[in-house]
Amino acid sequence: MKKSLKLPKFENEDEERKFWGKLDLSQYYERSDFERASFPNLKPTSRPISIRIPTYLLNRIKEKANEINVPYQSLIKEYLKAGVFSQR
Repeated sequence: MKKSLKLPKFENEDEERKFWGKLDLSQYYERSDFERASFPNLKPTSRPISIRIPTYLLNRIKEKANEINVPYQSLIKEYLKAGVFSQR
């Protein structure tokens, strides 16, 4: 270990995501410090649903997702979130 890492108390996931996104762990840890971990009993945080989408729309979403290099289902979730929260 190179130096100690002090973790702040996060108020929400966005704050934590920003913290980890900016952090360079190579300043704190050596490669040999890490151990393989397994979390077999974790439950998914999302819930699968079925939804009918016209083929042309799904194809366009997949094209857009490919353009910006993200999974198309993640892009659909982002579009839904943007639509729901912009209606406030």
